[in-house]
Amino acid sequence: MTKSELISQISESCGTMSKKQVEFLVNSIFLSIKSALKNNEKVEIRGFGSFHIRNKNAKSGRNPKTGEKIDIPACKVPFFRPGKELKKQLLKNDSEIRKVLKGNE
Repeated sequence: MTKSELISQISESCGTMSKKQVEFLVNSIFLSIKSALKNNEKVEIRGFGSFHIRNKNAKSGRNPKTGEKIDIPACKVPFFRPGKELKKQLLKNDSEIRKVLKGNE
């Protein structure tokens, strides 16, 4: 799902808000999450998951084209951890899919 599809779906399900209003709301939410992560804050959305920053250590690697050894600097990367309710929903759907696949074998 793209951001524009998300905006359209929310606008249709809400009914009282225009696409412009929903777009402003979605952009505000994303901006707030980005801002919090930039300040090394954790963002937790109950029932959905949490976002936080992970620090990756510097390491050495190889250029796949030339095979030359290169140093990869330390960096910060965003990380998402799904919440318990989201995991349960995904596992429920996954187990239903597995049951169907096992029945076809």
